[in-house]
Amino acid sequence: MTLTLDCNGRPLVLGRPCVMGVLNITPDSFSDGGTYLSVDVALTRAKRMWEEGADIIDIGAESTRPGAPAVALEEELRRLLPVLEAVAAEVPLPISIDTSKAAVMRAAWSLGAGLMNDVTALRADPLALETIAGLGVPACLMHMRGTPQNMQTETHYGDVVAEVKSFLLERIERCVAAGIPRQHLLIDPGFGFAKDLEANCSLLRHLDVFASIGAPLLVGLSRKRMIGELSGAERATERVAGSIAAALWAVERGAHIVRVHDVAETVQALRVWRGIGLS
Repeated sequence: MTLTLDCNGRPLVLGRPCVMGVLNITPDSFSDGGTYLSVDVALTRAKRMWEEGADIIDIGAESTRPGAPAVALEEELRRLLPVLEAVAAEVPLPISIDTSKAAVMRAAWSLGAGLMNDVTALRADPLALETIAGLGVPACLMHMRGTPQNMQTETHYGDVVAEVKSFLLERIERCVAAGIPRQHLLIDPGFGFAKDLEANCSLLRHLDVFASIGAPLLVGLSRKRMIGELSGAERATERVAGSIAAALWAVERGAHIVRVHDVAETVQALRVWRGIGLS
């Protein structure tokens, strides 16, 4: 059965692997920080991702790379809202917002955003659960220990697959208890967030464990350090081919959405992958 998410009036159909294009409007994101700060440049990039075949665009105004400083609410809104308003007016795709702040979620929803992508799994802001329940929008729950400032000191696990699965199941239960419909919840194992290379690879090898939870599975591997460590590519912009290889591995094991910087290349790879299977 094909699942369709209602993202504030814009449907996201999960009948095939979907591509989420990343639009970072931050000065310090690990891959493209500072590239899309102005409204015009960000809008041009969003239009380009739409033309390249993205299914949804994920806009983030606060970097969550390792060591990134926290951003005040006022600054996050200042960066986000003008870009969101412009993109929502001219790009018909569903829009996701990468934030952990309830006030940002509410403001973004009022301008057309329809999915909230929270790296803290709705834990950082005490108002996040009731906000998502009240707005009626889907939310992605990601696994992370600590904060972006200290998460890379929290990389020791006994059984990373079991521990991440247990965390995600607990968060689903907590969200449902708060009034969020289970069918509105997506999950993300959080590659690179409080995980070293061994943990990341273990999660990727056992991705079917998370696909079996029954919630749409979002995977973000694009240009990450693990791709560089496996490929030898030091610069994030040199990790496109490795990122595509990881994305194809993920969708073969049940990922519904891959979050990527390189939309055109990923869309082409997925079309070939699907075409081989259908031929």
